[in-house]
Amino acid sequence: MASYTNSSGLNTPESELESILPVHPTSARRPYPIVVQSDLTSYSDEFITSKFTSRNADVSVTGGQYIVTPSLKEYEFQTARKVSKTGLMMVGWGGNNGSTLSATILANRHNIIWRTKSGVQQPNYIGSLLRASTVRLGSDPSTGKDIHVPVSDVLPMVHPNDLVLGGWDISGSRMDEAMKRAQVLDWDLQRQVVPHMAALGKPLPSVYYPDFIAANQEARADNVIPGKDKLAHLEHIRADIRRFKQTHGLDRVVVFWTANTERYSEIIPGVNDTADALLAAIKASHPEVSPSTLFAVASILEGEPFVNGAPQNTFVPGAIELAELHKSFIGGDDLKSGQTKLKSVFAEFLVNAGIKPLSIASYNHLGNNDGHNLSAEPQFKSKEISKSSVVDDMVNANALLFKPASEEAKAKGGKAAKGEHPDHIVVIKYVPAVGDSKRAIDEYYSEIFCGGRSTINIFNECEDSLLATPLILDLAILTELLTRVKYRNVSAGQAEFAPLYSVLSLLSYMLKAPLVKPGTDVVNSLNRQRNALESFLKACIGLEGSSDLLLETRIW
Repeated sequence: MASYTNSSGLNTPESELESILPVHPTSARRPYPIVVQSDLTSYSDEFITSKFTSRNADVSVTGGQYIVTPSLKEYEFQTARKVSKTGLMMVGWGGNNGSTLSATILANRHNIIWRTKSGVQQPNYIGSLLRASTVRLGSDPSTGKDIHVPVSDVLPMVHPNDLVLGGWDISGSRMDEAMKRAQVLDWDLQRQVVPHMAALGKPLPSVYYPDFIAANQEARADNVIPGKDKLAHLEHIRADIRRFKQTHGLDRVVVFWTANTERYSEIIPGVNDTADALLAAIKASHPEVSPSTLFAVASILEGEPFVNGAPQNTFVPGAIELAELHKSFIGGDDLKSGQTKLKSVFAEFLVNAGIKPLSIASYNHLGNNDGHNLSAEPQFKSKEISKSSVVDDMVNANALLFKPASEEAKAKGGKAAKGEHPDHIVVIKYVPAVGDSKRAIDEYYSEIFCGGRSTINIFNECEDSLLATPLILDLAILTELLTRVKYRNVSAGQAEFAPLYSVLSLLSYMLKAPLVKPGTDVVNSLNRQRNALESFLKACIGLEGSSDLLLETRIW
């Protein structure tokens, strides 16, 4: 193995030979390694086709008695084996997340190693569900031991190193300058990756409507699409997407909002409640059409998926309807990286243990530009809403601990319509000195046996962008995969394979406030979200979902 002094130092290592460490396992390339030998799974040069039985139960309640009828539905899945050449266009490309993602992909692509005060560090994709976690495939028949594989190996997926990067930003700083401004990555890594970041150039001009983000962002807004005509802005964005796709010879472009949190848009009948109304509102440059909704509409009309990584209500009813009409794919909302991810696990633990949370108090402070923008009340309100809904489904699942809402209360709406809930508050403060290193403190105050009380406090310090960046990669890669999966409802007599529904709720694991099919319940439980994704990926290769029954270990 080469010594550190053999590196050319000031330049960027261009091959594994020049680097002193082999490629990290999370960044390694592997040929598609899984072959399922079953009459449920077939392979062609183009497709993996699988048969899947969805097992459920229909339940009716009569006089306090539960009448349960097991149900079966037969489906077939068809997954295109050829991975699309994929571009990732980020709105807010020059921000902390966008610049960090770009630099770390480049570091992985060139296997750049760097020195920290702790020693030599190599690039990796730790923090990525797809690249750095595994799924149980089955067991070895000779030993009975479980066999696990990386999640990214279950189906053919884009390697993050192959993503073609681009996007928009209201700041015109070159990408190397944006990386320096973010102050996220170690200096020695920045030094080596600068030439590659500089080659990315500067972001495309973006849409800037001052009413939607904090006034303190105005100083950054030196790279904006001119004028106030929102229809012209829409056509400008659409042309950017087409040009990017053509220039790089791409099969697919995933458009991702990682820009500032916006205030909530008011839902107004005749403005954004239907697809036609929303298009008319854009044509009229209505003030309640937000930049993020404009980017979503542009992506939908171009037939490219759009994912919202921020908490605002980008997907107004008209945007969802428009996606349905065009069979385009959308996903959101708000990256779930730290405090909320932990909360979705811990609250479920308490409720499933038969412990009753009475209050959950969450405090955060951070000093990056996200924190600066969130210091304005309208933008904070968007974040507060997305963070506060995370325990709802766990609470609603246990009527023994939490009294459900009456039918009368549900009809009236408002807070009472949710039934009994823990008191839940969220506080976010901007503290410039801590930069990207976010502090989060949670207190869980609960009722325990026979009137007792329990208080659990958790302190969490994390580097915000280094937690968020792998989620963007996972969301983009999963989104591309889901555009290649089609299904057929055999039980319903569906003859032709059809694309999945427009709202990609399978992305929920990475999102604070998951967007789901209208009229269906939101699942916030992290365990259920992970299990749903695992089960779906396995279903696409003809395998049953995860089972921890381990029946063979419990019988003679």
